[in-house]
Amino acid sequence: MKRGENTLSKFADIQQAAETSRQVAIQDEFWGRYIRLVQDTVIPYQYEALHDRVAGAEPSHAIANFEIAAGRREGEFNGWVFQDSDVAKWLEAVGYSLSIKRDPELERQADQMIELVGEAQHEDGYLNTYFTLKEPGKRWTNLLDCHELYCAGHFIEAAVAYYEATGKDKLLVIVRRFVDHIETVFGPEEGKLKGYDGHQEIELALVKLYRLTGEEKYLKLSSFFIDQRGQEPNFLHQEWEQRGRVTHWTGTATSSVDVSYNQAHIPVREQSVALGHSVRAVYMYTAMADLARLTGDEALREACVRLWNNMTEKQMYITGGIGSTHHGEAFTFDYDLPNDTVYAETCASIGLIFFAKRMLELTPDARYADVMERALYNNVLGSMAQDGKHYFYVNPLEVWPQACSCNPGKHHVKAERQGWFGCACCPPNVARLLTSLNQYIYTEHGDTLYTNLYIGSELKTTLGGTEVAIRQQSRFPWDGTVTLKVDPAEAREFGMALRIPSWSENVEIRVNGEALGDAAASLQQGYAVIRREWKAGDVIELKLPMEAHRVYAHPNLRADAGKTAIQRGPLVYCLEAADNSEPLSSISLSEAASFTETYDEMLLGGAVVVEGDGFRVAQAAWTGGLYSREKATLEAVKVTAVPYYLWGNRGSGEMKVWIWE
Repeated sequence: MKRGENTLSKFADIQQAAETSRQVAIQDEFWGRYIRLVQDTVIPYQYEALHDRVAGAEPSHAIANFEIAAGRREGEFNGWVFQDSDVAKWLEAVGYSLSIKRDPELERQADQMIELVGEAQHEDGYLNTYFTLKEPGKRWTNLLDCHELYCAGHFIEAAVAYYEATGKDKLLVIVRRFVDHIETVFGPEEGKLKGYDGHQEIELALVKLYRLTGEEKYLKLSSFFIDQRGQEPNFLHQEWEQRGRVTHWTGTATSSVDVSYNQAHIPVREQSVALGHSVRAVYMYTAMADLARLTGDEALREACVRLWNNMTEKQMYITGGIGSTHHGEAFTFDYDLPNDTVYAETCASIGLIFFAKRMLELTPDARYADVMERALYNNVLGSMAQDGKHYFYVNPLEVWPQACSCNPGKHHVKAERQGWFGCACCPPNVARLLTSLNQYIYTEHGDTLYTNLYIGSELKTTLGGTEVAIRQQSRFPWDGTVTLKVDPAEAREFGMALRIPSWSENVEIRVNGEALGDAAASLQQGYAVIRREWKAGDVIELKLPMEAHRVYAHPNLRADAGKTAIQRGPLVYCLEAADNSEPLSSISLSEAASFTETYDEMLLGGAVVVEGDGFRVAQAAWTGGLYSREKATLEAVKVTAVPYYLWGNRGSGEMKVWIWE
C-alpha cells in the first residue's frame, strides 16, 4: 500500500505559546543516569524486542505484523489486538530522546520504521494491522474490546513527538490522514458512529495534535469522544448487543457487559469515584483535565478534582501505585489496598503522572506534584531493573517468591523482573516517560514559575515580559538542598514558586544568602511563592530536611493495620531478604527506635540505607508445632531498609514495605 510522499501544509502558528517543556534541559546526576540508560540501553533493547531478536524473551510480533500488512512478507497476525501500540510508544520515546541528543543511527532506524508504518496504511487512511490481517471486514465493530482508537492515539502522540524533535513530518502526515478517516466514521452527524474506544487514549493524543497544529477540529473530536462516553443509549452496550454479545477475548457470547470497567457507566461530568481499568481511567482523566483547561469547562474541571480526590486519598498505594486487583487490572473500592496480591500496573502510575501534570496546568496546587513525585520515584522507577533490560508489569508491596509460583492467586506477581512481555505496554511507556521528564519539572501561571520537581536542569522562558534563564541544582533524592540561579535579561518583577513537599518539615529558604520571613514568601496551596524584582545572578537556596520517618495508614486501610512504612524524602523504603533474611513477616520495628542513615556507594549505583532496631521471632526457640498456646519468643535484631525502587536487583527473595510495629 505504498504511496508517494505527502507534504504537510504549513501549520498555523506551529508552536502555540511555546511550551516550557521544550526549553528545559535536564542536568541531574540521579535522573541523568536513568535517561542515559534509556537512550543507551532501553531504546536499543526494545528495538530488538519489537523485532523478536531478544533471546529468552516473549516474542513481540509487532514489527512482523507491520511487515505482513505492508506486503513485505507472508504470514498471519500474531500478538494482542493492540500490538501496534508498542511500535508507536517506541517511536514516541525515540522522538523525546532525539530532542535531548541527536543520534543519526537511531533516527535512521526510526525513519525506516515510519516508512514501514506508512506502507501498512490503507488508501483511505485507516491504519491497524490486526484488522488489516485478521478481520479485514470488521473495522469499528468492536470498539469495546479491540483498541482501534487507542492504537491510533499512540501513533498520534508518536508523530507529534517525532516532528517536534526532528522536523520530519512523514509520520505526522500518516496520522493526520488517519484522523481524517476517523472523522468520517465518528461524530454527532447523522450516519456517523456516536461512539468511543473501550480503552481511552486518543482523547489526550488529539489534544496534543491540536496544540501542535492549532486546528480546532482535533480539539472538537477529542471533546466528542469525552462527551459521548456514558451517554444513553450506551454505545458500548448497543455495540455488544449488535455483535450478538460476543466478546473478542473468547469468541463466545457473554451474559453481560460491565461498562463501568471502561468508565462508560455514566457521563464523565457526573463521575466521582475511580472505577474500572486503572490505565483507561487515568488516560481519560488526563484528557478531561486538558479539555477543562483549554475550553474553560468548569463541570469537567470539577469532575477531575472529585476523581483525583477519590483516587489519591482512598485508592492509591504509598508507592503511587493504583489499581489494586489483577482481575481486570482495576480499582476495586475505597481502602482496599492489599500488598501481596496488588496489581499497581506500571502504566497506571505513568497515567497518574500524566493526570497530575494536567491538574498542575489547571491549578497550581502542590498536592498534584506530591503525587507525581511519589509515583515517579517509587512505582515507575522501581518497575525497571538497573540494567534497563528487565521490567515489572505488576508492582507489589510484599513478595514471597514461593507463593508467587505456587499460589494461583499470586501468579501475576513476580519476584524478579521479566525480560519482555507478550503484552508489553509498560516497558515502552517507561522509556517515553523518562525521555520526556523535562516536561514535568515546571509549570507557569501568569508571570509565576512553579517548580514541581527538584531535578537539576536549565530552563529558558519568559516571565514578567523578559527572557529568564533558570539553573536548578539538586542532589535529590539523597539530599534536600536545592539551589535555583535566576538570570533575567532585565531586572523585572515576577514570581518564583517552590513546592514544599508534604514529607518535609522545618523548611528553610534563602535568597542571596538572606533568610526569608513570612512576609517575603507566602505559602499558597503548598508552594512558597516569592514575588520580587529579580536581577541577574540572584540565587534561591531551599533546604528541605530529609530524615527517615515512619508513615502510618488510615484506620480503614485494613491491610496495613498495626504496621508502619519507612519514608525518606520522596523515597519509600522496603525490607529485602538480602539484608534481613527470611521470613520478613517475623520482623517488627521497635516502637521507640530511631533510624540511622548511611549512604552506601556500593549499593546498586549508590543509595541511602536506613537502619533501625527491631525484633524477630526466634524460630529456634519455637517448640509448638504448627500451632501453639505459647507466644513466640522475640530476639533483638537490626532492621535494614533500602529504597523500594531498588528492590529485586539482587536476586529473588522476599520483600516487604509495611512492617509490623
